Amino acid sequence: MKIETREKLYEGKAKIVYETDRPGVIVQYFKDDATAFNALKKGTIVGKGVVNNRMSAALFERLGRAGIPTHYLETLSDREMLCHRLDIIKIETIVRNIVAGSLAKRTGLEEGTSITQPIVELYYKSDPLGDPMLNEDHVRMLKLASPTEVAWVKRTALKINAILKPYLLKRRLLLVDFKLEFGRRGKKLYLGDEISPDTCRLWDSASKEKLDKDRFRRDLGGVEEAYQEVYRRLVTADV
Repeated sequence: MKIETREKLYEGKAKIVYETDRPGVIVQYFKDDATAFNALKKGTIVGKGVVNNRMSAALFERLGRAGIPTHYLETLSDREMLCHRLDIIKIETIVRNIVAGSLAKRTGLEEGTSITQPIVELYYKSDPLGDPMLNEDHVRMLKLASPTEVAWVKRTALKINAILKPYLLKRRLLLVDFKLEFGRRGKKLYLGDEISPDTCRLWDSASKEKLDKDRFRRDLGGVEEAYQEVYRRLVTADV
């Protein structure tokens, strides 16, 4: 059935969300725009939108087969996917397998240190506040989610990690850490947003070369090449 794209509902740093002629269904359009440090740094990564859309679709399909409810419905084009419309919970959920980024700064541990048991962190999804870290008491105080919802989010985030970590490793990618967003559709919770080099730290399993948005954040160069390499390993390569 042909989908009619209607008015723009929201434009963020990396995506535009459009209403459709189907109730409760939206189109996510993936842009090449890149930002870091809460949009203090801006740029363009050529082809990023295609990589992020196709990679997200492939991983959402895999998670769906494993019983994880996601907002993904189907891929419409290189840059567009059809999704359930969610009431997004204003919590960013980070799962960490290896010390990197802010965790290294906060703990003093060397970047690259393995974490025996994955860590789940919660952050307040608020650009004006700089996405501060939350604990479950803060979540309750801010009325962002119920204790039952938080427990489900944390449990599901670890399930997703258990599915994706070995899957990516088979493609010679270390899943260092990654960000997830969840939302409500009626009374049920779903995984939303995207899973891509924008939202994951991905290192080559042998060389530990960074193949993600850190190349843009840290001015390492080879940003487009890194995204295309992840795309090749996950979407186009026969494994």
